[in-house]
Amino acid sequence: MDWQQFWHTVTTPRVVASYRLTFGAALIGAIINAGFGLLTAWVLTRYQFPGKRLIDALVDLPFALPTAVAGIALTAIYSTNGWVGSLLAPYGIKVAFTPLGVVVALTFIGLPFVVRTVQPVLEDLEQEVEEAAASLGASRWQTFRKIISPAIFPALLTGFSLAFARAIGEYGSVIFIAGNMPMKSEITPLLIITKLEQFDYAGATAIAVVMLVISFVLLLTINLLQWWANQRNKNGA
Repeated sequence: MDWQQFWHTVTTPRVVASYRLTFGAALIGAIINAGFGLLTAWVLTRYQFPGKRLIDALVDLPFALPTAVAGIALTAIYSTNGWVGSLLAPYGIKVAFTPLGVVVALTFIGLPFVVRTVQPVLEDLEQEVEEAAASLGASRWQTFRKIISPAIFPALLTGFSLAFARAIGEYGSVIFIAGNMPMKSEITPLLIITKLEQFDYAGATAIAVVMLVISFVLLLTINLLQWWANQRNKNGA
């Protein structure tokens, strides 16, 4: 495959649409996980309530479930006659077999990365520092922004990058709920598998190279941000 053939393969409308869905859904899922993962870690470390151990164990459920099983379960739950999908259908919200379903699947498999990365950092934070800030007149928001946020930001960024990287290459839990409609809900890993099944090894490799390069650039950017945050914390200390 020469350069012209390579460029033609990786820039066809169907392939570009799969890039847009794969990286866009992975980014949205990672952002959602950053917010809800931080909230979940905060609740698990700062509060005592009935069923806490059960919820803490359920956080690791995406790690324990085979991805295909997770995909089938999510499809059953979010289909128009599923537990959640039937509640959303009257409002015109369709999750299964749409790009929204891809986001749901990628959010599900990425949440544990953020929770398990941020949780130890929150447990190690000394609450005496927060109490001292409160005694000096700081509000809860000021305490979080000035004391807690700088300490957990590197860990949160690490969890975000892990969830994002995991979502980019996810296959098993997505293909069932996505519907796999070309130009609409077809992810790039599925397109690579399709080309391999058609014995188009050069085309599959070309698309995989683009995925690899884009993923490397994005993760390098995230790592640079993490390094900058660590340097800032050291200088602040």
